[in-house]
Amino acid sequence: MRLVWKAVEKTRCFRKRSMLPFLGFLITFLLFFNLYMDNEYVLDAEKRKLGETLMQTSNSDRYVHSFRDLSNFSANINVTYRYLAGIPLTKKKFLTIGLSSVKRKRGNYLLETIKSIFDQSSYEELKEIVVVVHLADFDLAWCENLVQEISRKFAHHIIAGRLLVIQAPEEYYPSLDGLKRNYNDPDDRVRFRSKQNVDYAFLLNFCTNLSHFYMMLEDDVRCSRNFLTVLKKVITSREGSYWVMLEFSKLGYIGKLYHSKDLPRLAHFLLMFYQEMPCDWLLIHFRGLLAQRDVIRFKPSLFQHMGYYSSYKGAENKLKDDDFEEDSIDIPDNPPASLYTNINVFENYDPTKAYSSVVDEYFWGKSLCTGDFFLIIFNKATKISRIKIVTGTDDRQNDILHHGALEVGQRSMETKQGWQCMSYITLGEFKAGSIEVGKVDHKIGFDIECVRIVVTAGQSEWLIIRTISLWTAQPTNHFKTDYIFK
Repeated sequence: MRLVWKAVEKTRCFRKRSMLPFLGFLITFLLFFNLYMDNEYVLDAEKRKLGETLMQTSNSDRYVHSFRDLSNFSANINVTYRYLAGIPLTKKKFLTIGLSSVKRKRGNYLLETIKSIFDQSSYEELKEIVVVVHLADFDLAWCENLVQEISRKFAHHIIAGRLLVIQAPEEYYPSLDGLKRNYNDPDDRVRFRSKQNVDYAFLLNFCTNLSHFYMMLEDDVRCSRNFLTVLKKVITSREGSYWVMLEFSKLGYIGKLYHSKDLPRLAHFLLMFYQEMPCDWLLIHFRGLLAQRDVIRFKPSLFQHMGYYSSYKGAENKLKDDDFEEDSIDIPDNPPASLYTNINVFENYDPTKAYSSVVDEYFWGKSLCTGDFFLIIFNKATKISRIKIVTGTDDRQNDILHHGALEVGQRSMETKQGWQCMSYITLGEFKAGSIEVGKVDHKIGFDIECVRIVVTAGQSEWLIIRTISLWTAQPTNHFKTDYIFK
């Protein structure tokens, strides 16, 4: 986005300095990876030495098979899957939801999770998703019994191509014995989390070409109503911005969204470091290596952990996401836009953070004078039905816009003073630091190109713009969507 504010050169220098250590690490990693993983640069003698080392461990042939597959980070891992229920459709869906499940000592929540996914989706949404369940337990009798139960309860979804149940055969797994005991974990814990990494790697590998996006869930969650509609609006609002992983829950492997094109690399990454650390830690490292430094998490959460007993030894696991809302009301869908302001920006609290739905992000400016502005220019003229803007935070309740107006405009163009619209209409004044205007498309006779906040009187207090929420005028849907970002 194009941003206009004071002291931009200082900010650029700071960002350059802060990226140097990260870029150094990234380059080092890539050089290391190319050195060891590209067959053209690995000496035959070193290959033989590697093979001899691997032969000292049990199941070495399986490990070599998996390790050599990593020579092409963008290609699929060569695994022949068992289809336990359903077959993939040829047409790509919008979203694949991946679940990996193993036999638990206490409790089983997989059926409830599958039911929640389907029950919380509308008929139109169901057309755009496919659920893939990887039964990753080596107990084939348990798998067979569970498949029969899944097939009985969700037969129509299997027939419609919305539900697949698969298994990666045990012979494709690397060695799970004699693993490194990082973090002083007991052997059984290391084996559990290492196998879990491989389970997810094989699941991701299978799902690569099924859809445009991939959502990672655990097998013991429940979903918010119309969660797919929320995901689609969030994805649309982030057009033009780079991201690797969007998070819709703050727990574990729940609610992590990826581009499907990144799944082969993520699958290889998990398999490459399967014995090093837990999966959720590896996901953080993967995100960073692909240059998404910060967490991008949305609130309220769309998915809630409901299991009481962990899949590891049946231990109690009472974790809950207190940001989850099952029944929500309305979703803001901020259109892609560029942001400008002549307000003095404090540190890195830039204008984009007010326009984002990411948790705990906001714009923060200082030294406000009469006539100062905060301007949003859409990429294209848009019908807006509702606008809501909130300033200040709970811990800084005086950093609100004490005197300001909300305007919408048309005919945007670049001037000597920067980008502006040539004509504006005032929709209302801020009261107690907030403003909300409904039926905007009925009150004005044009598609909006600009939304502008104008300071109508100077103030000594700083200004936090916590949220800017816009709703585009949508055609009537077959279902009601109710979700709101806080």
